[in-house]
Amino acid sequence: MRRQIIVVFLSLFCLAASAADRGALFKVSDGTHSMFLFGTMHAGQPGFYPLEPRIANAVAESGTLALEVDPALDPAAVASAMQKHGMARAGSLTPPALARRLQALLKKDGIDPASLAPLKPWVIATILEMHEFARLGYRADLAVDSELAKMARAGKAKVVSLESVDSQMALFDNLSEKEQWGFLADTVALIESGKHAAEARQIAEAWSHADQPALDAMARRVENDNTMAGRFIREVLLDGRNGALADKLAQLLAKEDKAVAAIGVLHLIGKRSVPELLRARGINVERIY
Repeated sequence: MRRQIIVVFLSLFCLAASAADRGALFKVSDGTHSMFLFGTMHAGQPGFYPLEPRIANAVAESGTLALEVDPALDPAAVASAMQKHGMARAGSLTPPALARRLQALLKKDGIDPASLAPLKPWVIATILEMHEFARLGYRADLAVDSELAKMARAGKAKVVSLESVDSQMALFDNLSEKEQWGFLADTVALIESGKHAAEARQIAEAWSHADQPALDAMARRVENDNTMAGRFIREVLLDGRNGALADKLAQLLAKEDKAVAAIGVLHLIGKRSVPELLRARGINVERIY
């Protein structure tokens, strides 16, 4: 019996050690229904998993998982949105000074410049950022959203999208051509300086340890970043979407109990975050970690 107790204790210890709190987790309730709201990363590594029992059990017991966009999206829809929002106009040329710096980054990443020639600057910036995360060991195929979707489908829960890939790409495409070149130039500068890699590590470390002070510091940095890319991230990708995301989550909460919603962790921190917008609608929001 003593040996069995020791084995059980050690197994529980190993589970606790490997399934740490990650990201940010909130419990949202309107007095009738409740919902877990989890902050994700759109890239990951094997060490992120398994997810800790509270979020894993919530997904297992839920009938619905709401994500920004379902990772199992029809590839044709992605291709259509890219054709609509991501292809450069004929005759569009990279500014010469930026072209030289871009060539150096592409060579370092082993990317064929010809493969990017038909793409708009915002797409190129996104590809460069993805390569930076991948270089640090954070892969798109191990994104937290994808892991949650697999867990939900294994438990026969439905996976719903709060947004569409078309609407997400349209946000970038709403930038003028000049603004898109500015966005790409800022991205190149961040990568050249090493600042992008440092910030990517900070985000991943803060997420992987559910480090609330570090996440709050990140929110303050986003709030005070007045570069072209920084303003776009703050005003368009975060503040510009948080209101609609909060509305969709409030609607889901009103009609369904025990749903789970998971969106990028940056949407869950800061003064105009989704939790704050839900509180402003009179909904109770409790931060678990």
